[in-house]
Amino acid sequence: MKPLLKRVYEAPHPRDGFRILVDRLWPRGVAKEKAAVDLWLKEAAPSPELRKSFCHDPAKWDDFRARYAAELETNAAVDTILERLREGTVTLVYAAKDETYNHAAVLAEHVERRSAEKCARLP
Repeated sequence: MKPLLKRVYEAPHPRDGFRILVDRLWPRGVAKEKAAVDLWLKEAAPSPELRKSFCHDPAKWDDFRARYAAELETNAAVDTILERLREGTVTLVYAAKDETYNHAAVLAEHVERRSAEKCARLP
C-alpha cells in the first residue's frame, strides 16, 4: 500500500486517515490543533546534515534522493509507517513548499517499495 502525501498547510480531510508529520522541525505558523497530526515522527526526516546540504535545490535532487534512501534503509521509522499502513490509510504530512522535490516524496517511494517487498514474500 502507498502512503498519501499532503502539505501540512492544506486542510486535513477524513480521507487522510492516520496523519504522520515527517519533518524534524515543527512547521512554522501551524498550530498543533490545525495540523491535525496523529503522530509526529521526527525520526523519519533526513539527518540534519543531509537536509542542510540539500536545501531544497532541484539541482541536488538525485544526490539527495540516493543519500536519503540509504538513510532510510536502517531507519526504524519506516517500520512504524508500514505498521500503520497495514491498519489503513496513512498520509505523510510535510511542510516543504516544493511538492515534487522534498523528502516526503522519497520517503513515500521507499515505504511503497518496502511494502511491495513484504507482500511479495508472503505465501
